[in-house]
Amino acid sequence: MAFKLPELPYSIDSLKPNISAETLEYHHGKHHNAYVTKLNELIEGGKFASASLEEIVKSAEPGPLLNNSGQHFNHSFYWKSLSPKGGGAPKGPVADAIKKAFGDFEAFKKKFSEAATGHFGSGWAWLVRAKDGTVQVISTHDAGCPIREGQTPILTCDVWEHAYYIDYRNARPKYVEAWWNLVNWDFANENLK
Repeated sequence: MAFKLPELPYSIDSLKPNISAETLEYHHGKHHNAYVTKLNELIEGGKFASASLEEIVKSAEPGPLLNNSGQHFNHSFYWKSLSPKGGGAPKGPVADAIKKAFGDFEAFKKKFSEAATGHFGSGWAWLVRAKDGTVQVISTHDAGCPIREGQTPILTCDVWEHAYYIDYRNARPKYVEAWWNLVNWDFANENLK
């Protein structure tokens, strides 16, 4: 089965001024699309030809197949982690889980921002539910994906340079600060169930 580039869950210009339409055109339309195209080439006629994306991410050996499937999964998840009506403090179960794990929202925000801005090189910052049921902040390198470790992703922030370089150049902390204005807490609550 061939994978498809998912549609953005909002219009291409609706994340302004935090993320520009130009960034989304390149990030979604070029970068993410390239991962999907390459993934389809790699699975054609092979043992993963009819596998789900999650199956591939969980069981592929390190290398091109894992890189492209991981990037497809991560980016598909990232688009849903953003909303033009997002931001602010969380409500509902995710707010309770954050309070229990980190003490309060500001402590969580600081820890997550440090994971995102302090990550060396390309990768991702995540809020995940660990195997023991607690929520944790982690970062993964390159196409690293929490589902490979048995963790449930709740939210992610892409910290590859292509996520922010058009809008923020090399100022990753400014991009992460803007990302907080777009956090889709409804999506986070769905993932926590």
